[in-house]
Amino acid sequence: MSAAALVGSTAPASFAADGPRGVDPAQTQRQARDAIRAVNADMRRNYAALKSELIKRLGPVIIVQNDATGGKYFLVHNGETISEQPISEIFELAKSIAHIPLGIFSVLAPYLNKRVPAQHTDDIDPHDLEMVAFKGPETDGWIQPLQDFAKTITTARQKLEAADLPAKLQASSTHILDGALKFIDDAVKRRSFDMKSFEDFSGSVYGDIRTNMYHAAKVQIAGVKDIMTRWKAKVGDRAWKDLYVVVLSIWTTSVLNQNSIIIEHHMDQEQVDTHLIDLSTAQLPDDPVFIALDNLARIVQDNIAAEMVFPVDQDIADALKGKQDLLSTEIEDQLGTGTGAGTGTGASAAVAADQAACPFHKKKAPRAAAHVNA
Repeated sequence: MSAAALVGSTAPASFAADGPRGVDPAQTQRQARDAIRAVNADMRRNYAALKSELIKRLGPVIIVQNDATGGKYFLVHNGETISEQPISEIFELAKSIAHIPLGIFSVLAPYLNKRVPAQHTDDIDPHDLEMVAFKGPETDGWIQPLQDFAKTITTARQKLEAADLPAKLQASSTHILDGALKFIDDAVKRRSFDMKSFEDFSGSVYGDIRTNMYHAAKVQIAGVKDIMTRWKAKVGDRAWKDLYVVVLSIWTTSVLNQNSIIIEHHMDQEQVDTHLIDLSTAQLPDDPVFIALDNLARIVQDNIAAEMVFPVDQDIADALKGKQDLLSTEIEDQLGTGTGAGTGTGASAAVAADQAACPFHKKKAPRAAAHVNA
């Protein structure tokens, strides 16, 4: 008996081969797929709601925003947020003078010859040079901005003694300033420069730059030690053991970041690998505390979710905990570049077969510290 007869219908339902007549198959498909997408949308709303509540409960957390002064520090603990800039002015002053060769380069770079000099054939990418030297040496548009920079350098040189810097830092800064002014004066008089003449100048002040770096590093180490010691006393030993530290920096300084290197010596050493988080950003955020806590909340809840959602696969669980994309292992396997046997064809299958035959294929390598970039 038909289903229609069971409910008292006198006419059987009429179906086309691919579904009920009068229904657009494409529309049906869209609706079905939208229903599936709704699952992910709801998941994301639930995930965001959990994160929003968790942010209010995070602590203790130290957040560091790297900047030209050595870093601004925030302590989030027991619902309170306090901030300090603990690094001596010497840090900023020493680096300011040390940056002079980079400042001159920034003016001159567009006017470089696009041809890589022989001494740099192994270390300068020709395409990179071509892109940076976008104006070329045929124009002297560099002269005025270089003279403008020279005025700034001259003022700093005239007032250097009154800055009351340590003697060795003052001597190295004097040499950098004088060397820069001489290079600029010579280039302007000739109305020309080249990579070698600039490198002769920059190489001549390299030792002085290192001296300035020494003084900057010295006061930064002292400043971070002081604030970490005081904040540890404020938080207490028991809570300090669970301290998270999030260091925000732009991508170019996110590996071996100066603050991270110092901070790790003042944390519980058993927690450093998982609780010191280097967070690279495209630019320094206007609200570093929110950005840090928002990302930390993701990390903390993912740490728990990883074990509960993937209880039968520790590798995938660890991927959810860290910066590895969950699909990365599967993609590598299918491409034949991962550690799994995979099911690909051709070259990928050949690689997978070689891996499967290797007796050490299943051996796990030690994982690196789970610092997170986002």
